[in-house]
Amino acid sequence: MDETMRVFVSTALVSLLLLAAPVQAGMACRVIDGDSLACGGERIRIMGLDAPELRGRCHAEVRLARAAQTRMQQLVARGIAIERRGRDRYRRTLAVVRDRGGQNVADIMIRERLARAYEGNGQRRGWC
Repeated sequence: MDETMRVFVSTALVSLLLLAAPVQAGMACRVIDGDSLACGGERIRIMGLDAPELRGRCHAEVRLARAAQTRMQQLVARGIAIERRGRDRYRRTLAVVRDRGGQNVADIMIRERLARAYEGNGQRRGWC
């Protein structure tokens, strides 16, 4: 293998490892809302769910959004792993996020009725 190919392969392998890397020990992740995080300087949109908005259209949506944010804070506080899958139109990292036990946090939030399943396409239903 020539030097150019060796550099290309090693760069590709490092990139793949970084995409699947868990959050570094000691890296603080802040919960923005029920489906978004900020870890270091990286903004992360959790894939697979749609949570209500903190600046919702009605009191019921805002109340549920606060509950979703609180629950996500509990899940993040126990430790998470981030599986990066690309970027969205707002340049946020799209990622599957797993809790310390390996469970997908989107599944937990949906099961607890704090979010709905959402795959990033189509119209989202309102919360009011």
